[in-house]
Amino acid sequence: MTKLDAGLWPSINALSGPLVQQLIDNARALQIGVSTHESGATVVDAGILHAGSAEAGRLIAEICMGGLGKVELSDKTAFKDWPSGIKVQSKSPVLACLGSQYAGWALSNDSGHEKFFSLGSGPARAIAQREELFKELGYKDSAQNTVLVLETDKIPPMAIIEKITRDTGVQAKNLTLILTPTTSIAGVVQIVGRVLEVALHKAHTLHFPLANIISGNGEAVLPPVSKDFMTAMGRTNDAILFGGFVQLNVNCSDDEARKLAQELPSSASKDYGKTFAEVFKSCNMDFYQIDPLLFSPAKVTINNLETGNSFVAGEFNSQLINKSFNI
Repeated sequence: MTKLDAGLWPSINALSGPLVQQLIDNARALQIGVSTHESGATVVDAGILHAGSAEAGRLIAEICMGGLGKVELSDKTAFKDWPSGIKVQSKSPVLACLGSQYAGWALSNDSGHEKFFSLGSGPARAIAQREELFKELGYKDSAQNTVLVLETDKIPPMAIIEKITRDTGVQAKNLTLILTPTTSIAGVVQIVGRVLEVALHKAHTLHFPLANIISGNGEAVLPPVSKDFMTAMGRTNDAILFGGFVQLNVNCSDDEARKLAQELPSSASKDYGKTFAEVFKSCNMDFYQIDPLLFSPAKVTINNLETGNSFVAGEFNSQLINKSFNI
């Protein structure tokens, strides 16, 4: 069974609340800005007008996971020239990653001079229920206070705030928006901190039963920050595609575990072999032309708890990491 019984699972909004407060209370030390939007919502600037920090990105990654994941910064990776890394783990990865962290809520405004588009991630998604995914998960949260993380370099216009409050039923004064540009330190950290989520999303795409995924952990190399959006986007993707590792603990047959291991790594995709920027340009900058199976970690280990057997597939790619990070 795939569905998550909301009655048996905690509120990800309640769990993430203390983390949001910690982020706000330590704004100066984390080099982020906190302000009140004209709507009354709290806006956390983690890289637009404020420098932000890796620690802010780490904390934001835990907020994205709804308080059901632990994120750590590391100074050791599989790449000798790029020692900075990130580690993620969760005992409830389906809810933490797909029910919260996944950037699946499309928010757009095309009217007037306030054009805006961003994909929302975090606990507010589980209240709004704007994605088909939640019908499959069977999880719905409710709360008086909520938080949404947006990968953007713009302050959302009033129309976006109104949409969020309408869809969640949460008053603007009880809404926190965390803004993390791809071209910022915090943005890079929280994006690459999705290495486990990327694996869960691909497992879902491969139709592996989500209820059979018990726990998981992952790690990835952190790329240097670029102020050019295309370069930054390419590097954060490559960090996972060629420098990411995920281990999943599952309950299934060995044949199913072996098949998942073989199909899960990014190298199983027909588009593997070029940096993400090169793939993106070859597809005329149309995400929908990219093989969706490309978005996955470089290397995986599947531990079958039913039999005690493990299956390893994929490999790190230093050549493409160096090519991407040295642009």
